[in-house]
Amino acid sequence: MDVVRIGMVGARYGATVHLQNLAALRGTRVQVTGICSQSRESAEACARRFEIPFVTTDLAALLDRKDVDAVDLCVPNALHHAFAIQAAEAGKHVIVEKPLTGYFGEPGDPEPIGDRVPRAKMRAGARKNVAAVLEAVRRNRVTLGYAENWVYAPPVEKLRRLIQVSGGAILDLRAEENHSGSHSPYSRQWRHAGGGTLLRMGVHPVGAVLHLKAFEGQVNHGRPIRPVSVVADVAPLMRLETARRGQQKWIPADPEDVENWGSVLIAFDDGTRAVVSVTDAGLGGLQEKVSVYMTNAVLHANLAQNTAVQAYAPDGAIFGDEYFTEKLETKAGWSFPSPDEDWFRGYPQEMRDFVDAIREGRQPLAGLSLAADCIEVIYAAYLSAEEGRRVQLQLM
Repeated sequence: MDVVRIGMVGARYGATVHLQNLAALRGTRVQVTGICSQSRESAEACARRFEIPFVTTDLAALLDRKDVDAVDLCVPNALHHAFAIQAAEAGKHVIVEKPLTGYFGEPGDPEPIGDRVPRAKMRAGARKNVAAVLEAVRRNRVTLGYAENWVYAPPVEKLRRLIQVSGGAILDLRAEENHSGSHSPYSRQWRHAGGGTLLRMGVHPVGAVLHLKAFEGQVNHGRPIRPVSVVADVAPLMRLETARRGQQKWIPADPEDVENWGSVLIAFDDGTRAVVSVTDAGLGGLQEKVSVYMTNAVLHANLAQNTAVQAYAPDGAIFGDEYFTEKLETKAGWSFPSPDEDWFRGYPQEMRDFVDAIREGRQPLAGLSLAADCIEVIYAAYLSAEEGRRVQLQLM
């Protein structure tokens, strides 16, 4: 396959990020031949901006087209697994945003499900959804690209190279993502999001540490090092009376039945450990970091707030509408405007890898295995937090 013809599903922020980072591949590797969205108005606006010839509100109509080889799913979390299965059954390759799936409720569940449904039931439901995606993708022999941009970010790519040439062993990994909250209404309710920060944000650092340990094992031993158990805790910080009494205007996080703080300790089959911490009740802009403590080296990677460009203004209005970085509350004081945020966080690299994996008939760097393992780790973590115990993993 010389050129991969892509149908975009979704027309808002996530789709815009993907389309912007497919732009450099259009013509030589990629054609975007159609777009589907629940809102025809949004789909048509996106189609005009990115010169997409076919617009529909019916996913089946997009999947029926002969000029669509793959679909790129940038839709709410609750739709990921169902749409991925539908696409695979139609013989289309799949690019799916994180997380792969989750638990989004069943008939008869008490509301709100995040406060009232046991995590054991949620874990079983999420595993069922993952298994269905695995089966559909494998049976139909299509490629699934899991849009975990941290795996492709240049700082993490450099970590891989340093780990490989060092010849040392990783003893301890620490990864975090912090910011002041999502503006999306879907992030507030478990039924739409499948969880809070531990799922919505935690998939990034969890994916990174799982990926790096698998990489280390493959390089040093010829097989990936896999996670075996988790211990975790979560908290709805912005629902606490402490937060209600405080000044909240800077933190838009407004969870209804999801957590907005989480910490997970992951044990691996070689006895080593990783700690992941996330919150969307943290001011100071987006922070994304990975640290690697090895037998012969220490490595730190910073995916956000790098100092290539530094700016100071006593009043944030001085810089007008010029974009600085994601989740920055104010441009007043010292700031670190990113000269190319998408590249530094791995978005064009992941799009190129997914397209080339489809063209070449190979698996992408971030694929189905990583997507499935992330869900298992995070839902086992939810169970651990609820029951106050270590939970053994059941990887697929």
